This record gives sequence, structure tokens and C-alpha cells, in this order.
Amino acid sequence: MKKAVVLLSGGLDSSTVLYWAIDKGYDCSCLLFDYGQRHKKELKGAAKIASLAGCTYKIVKISLPWATGSLTDKAQKIPYNNKLLTSVHGQSSLPSTYVPGRNTIFISYAVSYAESIGAKTIFIGANAVDYSGYPDCRPRYYGAFDRLLQTLPGKIEIKTPLLKLSKDGIVKLACKLKVPLKHTWSCYGGGNVPCGVCDSCLFRAKGFNLAKIEDPASL
Repeated sequence: MKKAVVLLSGGLDSSTVLYWAIDKGYDCSCLLFDYGQRHKKELKGAAKIASLAGCTYKIVKISLPWATGSLTDKAQKIPYNNKLLTSVHGQSSLPSTYVPGRNTIFISYAVSYAESIGAKTIFIGANAVDYSGYPDCRPRYYGAFDRLLQTLPGKIEIKTPLLKLSKDGIVKLACKLKVPLKHTWSCYGGGNVPCGVCDSCLFRAKGFNLAKIEDPASL
């Protein structure tokens, strides 16, 4: 069976990618990251989802002391109601929830993990349609990274099956693959229930509404 490493955050997209890879016949090992994010709800969801999928998982704890965005700095407020484009990084085009270099770091760890277990594929749930404007969620970024990986002995490839899929398309795919959606967590906040007004919650709600499917996580 083909081996793969799946970057699993516990959100809708990464969970759908995990089940997509399994459906395609991959033996998946999941990589989860504790990078100092403001809450651990998504991380707990990821561990639950990996277990339900019958996949092994590893939690990698890393420190990003220079990251000053609202996802890593609890002193900052999460922006609500589509007001993300007020960046603390000095660039109006970047949302305050952007974590500099996060996907680059995650993929680099995934490459090391893949090489060590003999996996030839890395899956990531990046999406360039309904997203918050992060530069590391664009096709150009993944195309360049994939070309870089071809210079390594293992010739590992990055697969982004959701990259050009709308959020409602992702919801429909998740339901088709029987992803345990009630255990996924997308909210930037870490409350008992999703806030419903942060950018991530709004994109998720839009997807379920357009798909005409009730979100199991909100029941």
C-alpha cells in the first residue's frame, strides 16, 4: 500500500483530505502541530479524527516566539465579521490571523517524516477559493514547493486535492467520504462552541449553507 503523510489540523479541510487519501488507497500517517496556537480544541479534534480513521498520528510541539499574529498572541483579539484585513504584520493585504511561514514549516517537518517512513506523498488541505488570503494557500506556492521536493532523493510530492474546490464542494465531498464532521473544529476561538462570527466560522457556515447540509458540529 502507498504510504502518505497527512498534515492534519482537525478542521474541515484537513479532515476531508485525510479521508480522501484513505479512499484513494493510501496508508496515512498524520502529523499534528502544537505551535503555540491560542487554543487546543482543533488539535484535540485532529487526534480524535485520526483515531477514528484508524491512522497513526504524531503531535509535534514547536515554538514560534516571533509570531505576533492573533492566532498565537492571546493579548490580541480575534477579528470578527470579515474584518481580518487589518494585519499586525504591517501589510494590509495580510490578515492578523496569518502565521508567518507556518505551512512552510509544517511541510518541512512532513518531508522529514515522509523520508523516515518511506512515504512518497504529502497531503495538505490547502484551499485557494474560500480562504482568508494567506499567501501559503495559493497554487503557485505549492507548485514551487513541489518542484523543490523533486530535487531530493525521495522525490516526494505534495498533493492538494481541495486547492481549487469551493467550500460547499468540500462539505459535499466530506459527507460523501463520511468524515466525522461533528469532531472537526474550524473556529479561531477556543470556546465551548464555535463563535460563528470569525472568518473561519463564516467560511464554514457559507459552505454548509450552500451545500444545504446541516453542520453536525453546530448541533
